[in-house]
Amino acid sequence: MDSSTNSLDDASADGSADFADRASMMEVRLQAQEDEITLLKSSLADALRKLRLHDQLLPLLKQQLIAVNPSAAGVLNQVCWTGSTRLSSSSAIDGIRSTTSQLSDSIVTNANGHIESPVSMTPRPRPATQDRSTQTEPALPGQDTGQKRVPLPKRAESLQLEDALPSGKPLVEGTLAKLHRVPGCEEEDKEEEEKGGGEQEKELSWTSSVEEPIQPTTIRCLQRDDCQDRSCSPEELASPSTSVRTSDSNLSSRSGPLSPIQEGEKKPLVRRNSEKLGNPEKQRKRLDKKAASSANLLSRSPSLDNRAKELVSGAGPPGSRRGTYSQEQSIKMFIRGRPITMYIPSNIQNYEDLKMEPPFERLELDWVYGYRGRDCRDNLYFLPSGEAVFFIACVVVLYHINNRTQRHYDKHTDCVRCLTLHPDKVRMASGQTAGVDKDGKPLHPCVHIWDSTTLVTLQQIGLGAFQRGVGCVAFSFADSGAFLCVIDDSNEHMLSVWDCNKGTRHAEVKNTNEAVFCVEFNSNDSTNIITCGKSHVYFWTLSAGQFTKKQGIFGKYKKPKFIQCFVFSLTGDVLTGDSEGNILTWGKSAADVKTLGKGAKETFQIMRQTRAHEGSVFTLCSLQGGAVLSGGGKDRKIIRWSADLAPERECEIPENYGAVRTISDVDGEELLVGTTRNAILRGTFSDGFVAIGHMDEMWGLATHPSQNIFITCGHDRQVCLWKTEEHKLDWCITLEEYGLCADFCPNGSVVSVGLSTGRWMVLDLLTREVVSESIDGNEQLSVMRYSPDGSFLAVGSHDNFIYIYNVTESGRRYTRFGKCNGHSSFITHLDWSKDGKYIMSNSGDYEILYWDVAAGCKLLRNRFESKDREWASYTCVLGFHVMGVWLEGSDGTDINALCRSHSERMVAVADDFCKVHLFQYPCPKPKAPSHKYEGHGSHVTNVCFTHSDSHLLSMGGKDTCILQWRVIRGGPGDSREKLASTSTSSPESTLDLLVVM
Repeated sequence: MDSSTNSLDDASADGSADFADRASMMEVRLQAQEDEITLLKSSLADALRKLRLHDQLLPLLKQQLIAVNPSAAGVLNQVCWTGSTRLSSSSAIDGIRSTTSQLSDSIVTNANGHIESPVSMTPRPRPATQDRSTQTEPALPGQDTGQKRVPLPKRAESLQLEDALPSGKPLVEGTLAKLHRVPGCEEEDKEEEEKGGGEQEKELSWTSSVEEPIQPTTIRCLQRDDCQDRSCSPEELASPSTSVRTSDSNLSSRSGPLSPIQEGEKKPLVRRNSEKLGNPEKQRKRLDKKAASSANLLSRSPSLDNRAKELVSGAGPPGSRRGTYSQEQSIKMFIRGRPITMYIPSNIQNYEDLKMEPPFERLELDWVYGYRGRDCRDNLYFLPSGEAVFFIACVVVLYHINNRTQRHYDKHTDCVRCLTLHPDKVRMASGQTAGVDKDGKPLHPCVHIWDSTTLVTLQQIGLGAFQRGVGCVAFSFADSGAFLCVIDDSNEHMLSVWDCNKGTRHAEVKNTNEAVFCVEFNSNDSTNIITCGKSHVYFWTLSAGQFTKKQGIFGKYKKPKFIQCFVFSLTGDVLTGDSEGNILTWGKSAADVKTLGKGAKETFQIMRQTRAHEGSVFTLCSLQGGAVLSGGGKDRKIIRWSADLAPERECEIPENYGAVRTISDVDGEELLVGTTRNAILRGTFSDGFVAIGHMDEMWGLATHPSQNIFITCGHDRQVCLWKTEEHKLDWCITLEEYGLCADFCPNGSVVSVGLSTGRWMVLDLLTREVVSESIDGNEQLSVMRYSPDGSFLAVGSHDNFIYIYNVTESGRRYTRFGKCNGHSSFITHLDWSKDGKYIMSNSGDYEILYWDVAAGCKLLRNRFESKDREWASYTCVLGFHVMGVWLEGSDGTDINALCRSHSERMVAVADDFCKVHLFQYPCPKPKAPSHKYEGHGSHVTNVCFTHSDSHLLSMGGKDTCILQWRVIRGGPGDSREKLASTSTSSPESTLDLLVVM
C-alpha cells in the first residue's frame, strides 16, 4: 500500500487494536497462572488417591489370609486394631511367623492365580527390613525371644504385604511389584537394579495399576475398608463376607497371571518398597525426578483447566486416571500443548478402523464480488471483447458488461498487485506479491503474461528475480509490445526490462529508495522509460543494455510530495498529476551552455502547471483526439480536459464511494471508474454513477434459510444483502458501528447483526428498518445464532458470556431468557442442537462446553453425556466430528471458521493461509484429506453454504473479497479439477452498477 492512502483513522484503529491485544495477553497470562494452580491441586489429589489405593489393597490380602486360615484372624485383629495396647516388634513377628508357617502348608496357586491344593514348604526366617513405619531386626541364632519388648509407633500397627505371605516365596510377585512401584520412577528403578550388580533379580514387566479400571470385587473390598476407617468393629472385619474364589479372582485380575510356587524352592523375599524408602538418598532422587517431571508437564501445557476438572470432579473410583471412561471411549487432541478430550459417539464401534477420504463433491469458482482499489492504481481496463478486466485477491476477473458473465484467470499463487494491457488488446500482464506454497515454503514473485481469450499462460517472467512483490508493469508500444518493464517492491525498487517472447532479462538498474507508483514506455520510443513516485520524476534512456537517468527539474514550481500518475500527450509531452492537485506538463529544454558550459546536456523541466483538483490527482486517462480525463482524490471529481488542458465537463462522485482511483474509457462517452472504496462504476457524465460496497475487512456472513441470498458485514460499517443467482448487490445500509456477525431468523423475514460495541440489532429484509435492538456487555459480539425453531437467539460475546433471548412475534420481539456463564475466554463459535434445547460452544482458550438452555442455561459438567447429541448446524471449529480439519502443529487460530453442509456430507473450512478446504463430514481422525482451493489473498474469515448446498460462499479479510463457489456433485472416480469458470447472470435494464464489493 502506498503512503498516500494512509490515514489517522488507520493509526488510531491500530492503536486500539494493540491495546486490546495487550489486555488480552494479560488475561491469558492470568488464566495460565490459575490453570497451573488448578493443575497442582489436581496432581496433589491424584497422588493422595494413589496412596489411598496402596493402603486399601492391604485389607484385600488380609481377607484372603483370614478366609484360608481363620486362626490367623485373632493375630491380625490384635495387631491391626489395638488402640491403647501397644505390641512389641517381637510379638508381632512371632504372630506373623506362626501364621505364615501355617499358611505355607495350605496354599498353592495355579497359573491363573487361583488357590488350589496345599503344598508343604519349609519355613524360613523372615529377612530384616527397613521401613518408615516398621523396623525389624533379624533373629540371630540362639537369641532369646523373651527379650525386652520395645513399643512400636501407632503407624506400625498395620501389616506389610509380605507379613501375610509364606516364608518360602512371594505369593503374588507381580502384584507386589505393581504395588511397590512408585509411578513415574520406573527408569530410576531400572537404574537401581542395574547398579545392584545382579544381587536383585529383575522384576516382571508390569503396567501401572492406576491405568486399569478397578474390578467390582475390588470396589467392594475398598468400601469395606472405608467401613473399617469409620471404626467398624474387629468382629465385623473378621467375619468373611467374600468368598475365597471371588477375592482370588479379583487379585488375579489386577495383577495378571501368578507364578506357581515350586515345591522345595526357597527364594528370599525382597521388600522393594521398604528398602527403597529406607534409603534417604534414593528417595530424594526419586522425589527430585518426579518434581522435574511435573515442572516439565507444566511447561508443555500452560493451561490445563479441562484436565484438572476431569481429575478433580470426574475421576471416578480411586486410582482411575482416566475417570469413568477408558481410553477407547475418548481421544485427545493437542492445540498449543493443551489437551482437548473428544468423546467418541456410541455409533462408532471401532475408531481406528475409520477411513478418511476427501468428499466426492468439489468446488468450482462461480463468481467474484470485489475490486482492489484501496491501494492499487491503473488496474482497470476495457477489452474490445466487451469485457472489463480488473483484479481482486489472487484472481484476475474478466467481466462482460452486457452479458453479465465472468471469467477468471486464477493462476496466481498470491495477491495480484498490478495489471497492464498489451498493445494488441489481447495479451495481459499481471504481477503478484511473494507468497508461500502448500507446504509453507516461500514463493518468489513473478509476472504472468497470458491470453485474455483462452486464459492460457504464455510466459512467466522473472521467477526468482524480484523481491517482495511486483509493483508496476508496462508493455512497450513503439515495437508492438516486444518488451516488458517491471519495477519490484525491493528497497531499491529495481527497474528491469524483459523480452516478452524469450522471457529473458534485457537490462536492470536500481531505481530509488522512495516509493514508485507508475512506469511507462514512451509511446513513440521504446528506449525511453518514465517512472514517478514520491518526490520524483525520472526519465530513463536504455542503450546497449545500460540505463542512464535524468531527474525532472521542478525549478520555480513547488515540489510536490507525490507524483501520482502520468500520461503522454499527442505532442509527446509528459503530463503528471501530483498530490498538490496540479497537472504538470514536462518537456525537454535545450542544454544551457552559457550557464553550465560545453558539457551541459538537455534537461526535462516543467513547461506548464494547471490547477485541476482539490487534493491529489490520482489518475489520468488519455482519450482519442487528445482529450484527457483526470480523477480527483479529496474532491472526488472526474474532469474532462481538452488537448490544451482546458476543462470541458466534470461530475462528482458521492462521498460514500471514496476517491477516484482509476478511469478506463469504454467508447469515448461511457466510462468505467474504480474507486478507493473498492467499487467499479459504469456511467457517463450526464447520467452519473451509483454504486457502493465493502472496502474494509469483513467477518460477518450468513445465508438465507430458504432463498438464494446472503448478507455480509464488516469493518466498513456496512451491511450488504446479495443475490447469488443474479450476482448483484440487492441493498446496502451503513451503521454507526462495524458489524462482526449475523444470522437469519428461521422464518427468513429478519436478520440479526452483532456489532463491535456489544450492541446488536434486527433488520427487516424488506423495509431495511431496525425492528429491535439491544446491548449485551460492552465488548464486541462474535456470533449470533437462532435456534432451529426460531424461539431462541444466542448471542456470543467477547465478555465470555452467551446471552439467550426468547424470540416472539416472528422475530420482532426479544426478551432476555438467561445467560450462559462458564467460559474462561471469549466466545468464538456456537451451535444449537436439533431439538433446540442445548448449545455447544467454543472459546478463545480452546474450550468445548455444553449448555442446557431449557434447564436455565445450565452448564453440563459431564461432557460425555453430549457425545451422541445431534446438532442443527456445525460451525464450532473444535469438536469430535471436525477434529480432522486441524493440521498437526496448529496454534488454535489457524482455522477461522467452518460450516457443515445441510446434507451433512461435507464441511468447508476457512483458514489463515488464504485457503478454502472441503472435507468429508464427519472427519474425526487427524490428517484427514481434503480438496484445497485458492483465490483469496488474505486470511479467509468465514464460509457458509447456501440453503440448498448448491453454492459455497467464502469471505476474505483484508482482501475484502467474496468468492462464490459452485458445488459440483461427484461420485467415486470423479476426477474433475478446478478450471477457469464461466458464470452467467440475468441481464438487467439498468447497468449503472458493474461490480461492488
